[in-house]
Amino acid sequence: MKLEIARGLFLVGALGVSALALAAWELPRTQVLSATEGSGQCLLPRVAKASVAARPDHDLLLFMFGMSQGMRPQS
Repeated sequence: MKLEIARGLFLVGALGVSALALAAWELPRTQVLSATEGSGQCLLPRVAKASVAARPDHDLLLFMFGMSQGMRPQS
């Protein structure tokens, strides 16, 4: 394959990836906020998802503590 053809294919591929990245890029935009009468809550965007409270995994925390203690040089 000639160098010119390889450069052309690389350029087309790079432009294609850039176009896909631009199409997938989501910028913050103005949105209409919805409110229910008497809900007593702050206004949220219509597409807002409810967040779930994260609970720590104590076994994982214990494992991480044990790994950090095991990396110390023994004296």
